[in-house]
Amino acid sequence: MADFRPVTEDISVAPQITVEDVGEAARQGFRTIINNRPDNEEPHQPSSHDIEAAAKAAGLEYFHVPVRGSPTPDQVDATNRILAEAPSPVLAFCRSGTRSIITWSLGQAVSGARGRDELKALGREAGYDLSGVFG
Repeated sequence: MADFRPVTEDISVAPQITVEDVGEAARQGFRTIINNRPDNEEPHQPSSHDIEAAAKAAGLEYFHVPVRGSPTPDQVDATNRILAEAPSPVLAFCRSGTRSIITWSLGQAVSGARGRDELKALGREAGYDLSGVFG
């Protein structure tokens, strides 16, 4: 069952989704999916290609910004560009959702869109502890 966790009106994060979850995301009104998970991180995880095909079939935009460990400035910038240009709401996912919310929150902090305390609170409400990112 899909575990979509709202962060703001425009973005939700999730642990690994399945091809079937893509259809549920479309039914729930998501318009864009960002996959932050590198392919072949674990055996049997759906490939980026499979998730992309399901997203396209469901009429969703799809982007693959694989993050290993901490997101790089380029990955944060890429995510910010996607969020600025792609239709919302957006669903971002990785293995647990942690890399997705960290990548998004760093972009918010760098752009000055949201402060550290607000980002920590939004993370907490979505079930993620961002105190290690923002002190």
